[in-house]
Parts: sequence; structure tokens; C-alpha cells
Amino acid sequence: MATIKRFEDIEAWQLSRALNKEIWQVINCGTFSKDWGLKDQINRSSGSVADNIAEGYGRRGTKEFIHFLSISSGSNDEVRSQLYRALDRNHIDQKTFEHLNQSSVKVGYKIHNFITYLKNCEIKGQKFNFG
Repeated sequence: MATIKRFEDIEAWQLSRALNKEIWQVINCGTFSKDWGLKDQINRSSGSVADNIAEGYGRRGTKEFIHFLSISSGSNDEVRSQLYRALDRNHIDQKTFEHLNQSSVKVGYKIHNFITYLKNCEIKGQKFNFG
């Protein structure tokens, strides 16, 4: 795994940021832009994916990082559920749904792989280095 010196180096964060940008573009067009509740909810949950990765990194402890990655994963699944609602309400077409859903699935894989890596890593974070 590449060395991570800042949260921006984390591939899951990079991918979730890109997904959030795509979702922002989609929710501000057509009928989606007028479905205030769903628009706000998917905007907040898609942003929460990247935000929780960053916050977990900032905690400087492996256990806390894994905890925040887990929250990020839950927000990512929430995004996928909201994409189904957007499809069912005809705010997005099948092609857009499939693209965004697949991007979200990829983010989820990256988060889960990172959690697995951290659980097996010998380094436990700067927070716990007392020397």
C-alpha cells in the first residue's frame, strides 16, 4: 500500500469526492432539483462518506479510524439506497443510476479493503506512540 501522509492520499476518499461531485451535478437538474428532501439527503450522505474518512484519519488512532471508516461505509450504502429512490421517482434514468451505483459500490470496496488493511496493520497510529 502506498504511504499515506494526508487524508487526500486515501483512494477511498478520492473516489468518494468524485462521486459526491457527480451526484451534485445530477441533483441540481430536472425534477431532482425540486425534490428538496431527497436532494438534501443524498447531498449530505454523499458528502458524509468523504468527510468521515477525513475525520477518522485526523483522529490519529487506528481504532478510531476504523470506526469512522465504518460510518463512512454506512453513509455510502445510504447513498446507494437514495439512488434507488431517485430512479423510482424518475429523477434519473437507468444509465445514470447504474453509473452512480457502480461508483458507490467501488467506494464501498475501497473502504472495506482499507478497514481490513488497518485491522491487520502493525502500526496503530500516532496517537498511541508515547516515545
